[in-house]
Amino acid sequence: MKQVKVSQRTRAITGGALVAALALGGFGAYAASAAPAPAQAQAPAPAAQADAKTDAKNKNLTQSTHLSIDAATKAAQTALDAAKKENQRVTVAVVDRNGNTIVTLRGDGAGPQSYDAAQRKAYTAVSWNAPTSVLAGRLAQTPTLKDIPGTLFLGGGAPVTAKNAPIAGIGVAGAPSGDLDEKFAQAGVAALNK
Repeated sequence: MKQVKVSQRTRAITGGALVAALALGGFGAYAASAAPAPAQAQAPAPAAQADAKTDAKNKNLTQSTHLSIDAATKAAQTALDAAKKENQRVTVAVVDRNGNTIVTLRGDGAGPQSYDAAQRKAYTAVSWNAPTSVLAGRLAQTPTLKDIPGTLFLGGGAPVTAKNAPIAGIGVAGAPSGDLDEKFAQAGVAALNK
C-alpha cells in the first residue's frame, strides 16, 4: 500500500471542518431537545414530578378557599328568586376573593346599569369583608374611598366568608333601594350556609 503525505494546510482544513461539524451536530441536538415534544410523546420526567411534590410542601405558598361554580350559581339564583318574589328586577353578581366574576345573572327587566353595579358591589363587599351598606357609612369619614377603581359604596353587597375570612362577594343591583338589594344579597349568602 502506498503512503500518502498530507500537508499541514490539509490537516488544518480537515481539523477545522471536523470541529465545525461536531459543533453543528451538538447545536442540532440542543435545538431538537429544546423544541416542544408532540403531545403524545412521553410523560413528564421523574425530576419534574418530584419538583411538584416538593412545591406542595413549600411553606412559602398559601392555599385559599374558593366557591365552586355550582355554589356561586346557587347563591346568585337564590338572590334573584328572593327579588322576584318581591317583584323586583335586579342583577346578581358573585365574585371570588380576587374580585373576578364567577357568575352574573341578570333578571328579566333589570336595568342596563344594574349589571356593572352588581359586580362592583360584590367586589367592594369582598374587598373589605363587610356589607356595602356598612361601608357606605364610612364615606363620611373617608370620602376618598369612593375613588378606588371598581368599587361602589351603595347598599347591596354582602361578603361570603369561610373561617372568618372573605372568599367571595355577592352584589345585587336594580331594586329601588340599597336596603332591598342587600336583603337579596344576604339571601344568597344564607343559601350557602344550608
